[in-house]
Amino acid sequence: MRIRRTDHLEAPPMSTASPSPVSAGEHPVRRLGALRLAASLWALVLVATGVSGCFGFPSGDVSEGLAAGMALPWPEEGQASVMVEGLGDLGSKGTQEPVPIASVTKVMTAYVILSEHPLKGAAAGPVIEVDREAADESLSREESSAPVREGQRFTERQMLELMLIPSGNNIARLLARWDAGTQEAFVAKMNRAAAALGMTRTTYTGASGIEPTTVSTAVDQLRLARKVMKNPVFRSIVAKPRATIPGVPGTIVNTNALLGTSGVIGLKTGSSTPAGGALMWAAKASAGGRTWLVLGVVLHQSAGSPPAAGLRDALDRSRTLIDAVRESLDSVVAAEGV
Repeated sequence: MRIRRTDHLEAPPMSTASPSPVSAGEHPVRRLGALRLAASLWALVLVATGVSGCFGFPSGDVSEGLAAGMALPWPEEGQASVMVEGLGDLGSKGTQEPVPIASVTKVMTAYVILSEHPLKGAAAGPVIEVDREAADESLSREESSAPVREGQRFTERQMLELMLIPSGNNIARLLARWDAGTQEAFVAKMNRAAAALGMTRTTYTGASGIEPTTVSTAVDQLRLARKVMKNPVFRSIVAKPRATIPGVPGTIVNTNALLGTSGVIGLKTGSSTPAGGALMWAAKASAGGRTWLVLGVVLHQSAGSPPAAGLRDALDRSRTLIDAVRESLDSVVAAEGV
């Protein structure tokens, strides 16, 4: 079976605000106490209204002091953004100027597909036939692809697995044509979805991410990460280290090598020479007797290097960030009184 570990081969190839500083004359201990009170009141509101979520609190930033309690080991290059769902932003690193994001693009492709063709529970969804274009593209040595043959039929869920797990570019474009008739029409939907999510510094020009003209920022992509992780079907797919699909030889392997380590449960890799290495990630962390969802995006790592090298750096630097958050979250949550 010929599915490559990198998203692209080298050959041809929520607005996040920094926590407000303590103002002059404000006592930090007094401020921390106020934050504890605010967090406690918010928890009481959630209990009273019956609101609950999969990880920690379901929404909202209950503590501006969270980032102040963590000194994160940010990557020295590129850009990154991290937050704890239900607690707040941990901040961002780097100039948030749009950069190529490679196959992280497929997260938006999946978001649009699932928005227009929702799947519930274990539903497989409609059957999609492989066209000649997708079959021919599976033979390409210039980009990652999934080995499919013309006329094969796969369910929507299987197609999403072939796109998100081994990062099949041909499947991303096939899904775009299936949904909208042409990739161009689908890209227009992607950009409308980005605008609706407040991703003001993002431009999609293709469904797979191979085009270096598809650009975004870590802050924008973090907005998308928060949205897609609310979808249980998406969440279940990106958590799979590997999968077998009838009609596809062998086992498809997830390009996200962090899965199953450091609490990582997703999300999506990206790599190309222009983009360097990129990773949108999700991890579980235990603190204060709860399980929290930590989300982050690391972009533009070792840009200009071979894609495999950039992806390796993105994975390594993301792991460093994840481990730091997981190690310090318990003490910070305790200090905040959440």
